[in-house]
Amino acid sequence: MGSIAKQYLIQLQRHPLRTKALTAGVLSAISDIASQKLTGIQKLQLRRLVLKVLFGVAYLGPFGHFLHLLLDKIFKGKKDNKTVAKKVLVEQLTSSPWNNLIFMLYYGLVVEGRPWMHVKSKIKKDFPAVQYTAWTFWPVLGWINHQYVPLQFRVIFQSLVGFFWGIFLNLQARSVALPKPK
Repeated sequence: MGSIAKQYLIQLQRHPLRTKALTAGVLSAISDIASQKLTGIQKLQLRRLVLKVLFGVAYLGPFGHFLHLLLDKIFKGKKDNKTVAKKVLVEQLTSSPWNNLIFMLYYGLVVEGRPWMHVKSKIKKDFPAVQYTAWTFWPVLGWINHQYVPLQFRVIFQSLVGFFWGIFLNLQARSVALPKPK
């Protein structure tokens, strides 16, 4: 095993919350850089990038860490099909809409600095489609995560998949369409 991977696993074992938070921050950064490039932003917006890293470190990593601990505690670490289905259902009915709403609020109010009324109307207009898309995308990945991924790696798995979901959310959450480069 490579030296970096070995060090990462040691950190994950010794400092799971910190390691998951930093991992979520790094993956949020990479996801945002990709999103900025895909939307035609020529010069990297550092303020936006820092705010997205902060969201990953302060919210996504810790939330996922404690959510998976709680789900494993509630369902006593079981991995039979019925239990995994219950975990996925709970996750999809609670944390999925919550996380999408929090992201859209954070993006509109903090990242873009839009007024509440604008953000509220944007969420009212776009949240149902975002959540519907989430429910077509995340349950399968949630099943894989709960069925096959060890507890200590679940947030990391979600963060890796979240890299692509973050690009989708960035594209959905932005308020102003940028002109296409000529």
